[in-house]
Amino acid sequence: MSQLLDTLIVLAADPPPVIPNFTPSIPTTLQTPTGKILGWTAGIGLALAVLGGLSGWAATAIGHNTERGGMAARGKQAIGWSLIAGIGIGVTSGLIMGVYGMTQGA
Repeated sequence: MSQLLDTLIVLAADPPPVIPNFTPSIPTTLQTPTGKILGWTAGIGLALAVLGGLSGWAATAIGHNTERGGMAARGKQAIGWSLIAGIGIGVTSGLIMGVYGMTQGA
């Protein structure tokens, strides 16, 4: 047991480097295609979120005017989920592009 404690004391006093000197970077051949793929994916996803929101508003309006409570309730859910999906896509694509931007500067 004392040998384990001695080893821990030595490691605590002079810890070895856990991660060697490493700078992450994306290969230059992948930077442009990756950016295009992320851009198209985010654009298509946001367009679908907008269409989902518009169809949700339409279902809500039709459901209220025709007194179909279930249709109106589903339309309201579609509006909420489209909003959440749009925010999620925007945040995720922003984070990914931010990480790629940080690796390019390294």
